[in-house]
Amino acid sequence: MLTVIALVIAILFMSPPWSVVIVIVAAIIDIAETGGFYWWSRRKRRLTAVAVGAETIVGRTGVALGRLDPDAASPAGQVRIEGEIWGARSAEPIEPGAPVVVSAVNGLVLDVEPKRRS
Repeated sequence: MLTVIALVIAILFMSPPWSVVIVIVAAIIDIAETGGFYWWSRRKRRLTAVAVGAETIVGRTGVALGRLDPDAASPAGQVRIEGEIWGARSAEPIEPGAPVVVSAVNGLVLDVEPKRRS
């Protein structure tokens, strides 16, 4: 953008030796700004953890909303993880209101286990 403004000023208002200088300086500034923003965005992307995708929910804790019992006719129940309600199943019985930890994601169903006190 700065280069465009410099071109307009150079063409309309400046004499030939200074018009070339203004355009070259503006182009150098534009290239430096673009390079700086590109470097900053790549650095920011490298330093931040992945924030999307089903894999990011593994290891998070939540609360069982219903009884999770692998021996029941319907072993799947529901859990609340960070305000979202997910379908869940567990290899061992979990009572409603008990804290759970997500161990795996299978489609839209979470495999959970009881949170162990440490």
